[in-house]
Amino acid sequence: MEERLKLYLRTMISNKGSDLHLKSGSHVRVRIDGVLKLLGKDELTSQQMDELAREITTTEQYGKLKTERNLDFSYTLGKEYRFRVNFFYQMDGLSAVFRIIPIEILTIEQLKLPKVINDFANIQRGLVLVTGVTGSGKSTTLAALLEKINAEQKKHIITIEDPIEFVHKDRGCLINQRGIGQDTYSFSDALRAALREDPDIILVGEMRDLETIDIAMHAANTGHLVFSTLHTLDAKETIDRIVGMFPNDEQNRIRMSLASILEGVISQRLIPTKRGGRVAAIEVLKKTARITQLIAEKRDAEIPDALFEGKDIYGTQTFDQALLDIYRTGEIDAQTALDYATNPADMKLKMQGVGKGAIVDENAGKDGLDVLELKDENEG
Repeated sequence: MEERLKLYLRTMISNKGSDLHLKSGSHVRVRIDGVLKLLGKDELTSQQMDELAREITTTEQYGKLKTERNLDFSYTLGKEYRFRVNFFYQMDGLSAVFRIIPIEILTIEQLKLPKVINDFANIQRGLVLVTGVTGSGKSTTLAALLEKINAEQKKHIITIEDPIEFVHKDRGCLINQRGIGQDTYSFSDALRAALREDPDIILVGEMRDLETIDIAMHAANTGHLVFSTLHTLDAKETIDRIVGMFPNDEQNRIRMSLASILEGVISQRLIPTKRGGRVAAIEVLKKTARITQLIAEKRDAEIPDALFEGKDIYGTQTFDQALLDIYRTGEIDAQTALDYATNPADMKLKMQGVGKGAIVDENAGKDGLDVLELKDENEG
């Protein structure tokens, strides 16, 4: 089964896919440009999926899968490709998802991220969050930030990941990467230990629970720079989520602490382009006196306005501002901009030249290893 897996993965790579989906009792699928497509005609049995799990995991990992009913780990294909893997049980047996992790770490410039994101690499202490849905490129953005720091500074960086994705080599910085399961038992255990390991920067792969969030905030409060991710759509929701994780009687304290330590929120969404592929639309919150005041005074609803108005001065921007900028370049059409906008009615007005930030240019926005057959989900 492992040889068949390699065939699936090579086919996915040659077609620039991002995720391979294997499910007991179903056909193989691959995600390309955000869309699931059928891969060949194989229909995997539960026995084949169990055989595959045995072949590509250690005895300890397989035992954990049987006990906990899901498992995260990394898989390599030669020296060129790494994958983040999740096996899990569902009603028909085992399923698995293989997400490709690029070996090359792209720079902030190569990723075409907003220039203001470079500023987050030069912060000495505080909390910087990268947010978005699964598959929106959060890990890629964090890797670019760490590589910029690695190339330009001399710091001790500890990463805590589940599993380790991008592998960083020591350049100017000393980087210790710890994987959940293989190097430590949990995010909270590793984060608590990291405070005794003389770090300058701590990257927490995901702030999954209250304990991890609390320790990460404590680390940022005690002079460390902490990077992490959350599955939230924008800056306002990110703040609400963090504060809302705590009991009611602690929320005022947490809000004041967050107002003090939060240095930035980078919120990402991938938008399909007219030529195929996807482009990132990114909301950016950067700490300012006004942002600090809004968080502390529970005026989160005013944060989007502050980001909108701070674009020229601070480099902040709302998601819809980013979307409008992409529309201006002609990469996406008008309907896509409206479909993905946070406020479609306001977006339509701006596209018609009405309101702040409206488009004034009337012409803006006009519009090797193929071994298995790929087709859309609704074909055949």
